[in-house]
This record gives sequence, structure tokens and C-alpha cells, in this order.
Amino acid sequence: MRTASITRATKETDIAVSVALDGTGTFDISTGVGFLDHMLEQLSRHSLIDITVRAKGDTHIDFHHTAEDVGIALGQALREALADMTGITRYADCHLAMDEALTRCALDVSGRPFLVWDVTFPRDKVGDFDTELFEEFFRAFAMNAGITLNIANLTGTNCHHIAETCFKAVARCLRVAIEPDPRQAGRVPSTKGQLGG
Repeated sequence: MRTASITRATKETDIAVSVALDGTGTFDISTGVGFLDHMLEQLSRHSLIDITVRAKGDTHIDFHHTAEDVGIALGQALREALADMTGITRYADCHLAMDEALTRCALDVSGRPFLVWDVTFPRDKVGDFDTELFEEFFRAFAMNAGITLNIANLTGTNCHHIAETCFKAVARCLRVAIEPDPRQAGRVPSTKGQLGG
């Protein structure tokens, strides 16, 4: 199985992340931020990546450092588990609906990180979680995973639904993109012979 474990300790956060890419979507997540836990559970279940996260952060200040650093560690774990990306499908896209909300995601497991974030929330918070932190999480994740990630919310009025469609859409794309492609026969899916840089 393609697996990786990452630890990240700073003066702001202490994080341990494990992933198993060929899993069943089993999760064990505790970040101290309830809504972030809920979104990461969606990411795991719908990508079929087993994810364990243990995070302690300076949440008495706000949730920024925890959200960003979990994104960093999770991205690093994904990158490590993918190794040289031999034989993967590489590209994926989907439209994900949840009630009134519809989000489009497209990604390229390229080794070249980039984030396009075209998502607007009608309110500043979902519960006590700042909606601006979703972009921070996905930027940290994409940059450290080495993926090109494009997320656009097309319709939606409920902030919970908008956020959840973003995480589920990314999950569904990851499920396809990291899947081994039997027709690649162990090749790196690039005419360059390698991915990244």
C-alpha cells in the first residue's frame, strides 16, 4: 500500500498525519476544530484515502494556524505516499452537488503546485470557523502535495453546503487521479518521463 506519515511541530501547532492511498476512506481525525474535522472526514470518505490526523494548535488565538498547518502536513503526506507517481491516472475533474450548492473541481497530480480558488461565501463564518480559512487550507494542501488544483463554486447560498461541496469535489477528484491506470503499465504519465519541476 502507498502510505506515509508526517509530523510537524512549531510554536503554533503540533501535528501528526498518516495516509493510506489505497484504503477504504477510514478516518480518525481530531484537530480541535470541529468543522475542520467534519470536512477532513468528508475528504477521507469520498477519496477512499485512509486519513489519521492529530493536531493541537493555538486555537485560543484563532483557527488559522491549525487549518493551514494541517493542510501543509496532509499535502506532504500525500506527496510522500505518491512517490514518483508512476502509473497513476494523474488528471480528474467533477461537478459536485449538495442541495443548492454546486462546485466544480479539476486537478492535475503534476508535481507542480498551483491553486485557483474561485469560491465566495455569503457569510464570514460557518459556526465559529472563518470561511476565509478554506482557501488557506487548500493552498497549503496543494502547494505541499504538488498538485495543480482548481476549485470553483458555481451556485450556493448556504456556507456549510458550499464548503462541503469543495471538500467532496476535491475528494472525488483525488480518488480518480491517484488511482493506478493499468494502461500506463508502470510508466510516469508524462511525455517528459517524470512529473514535477
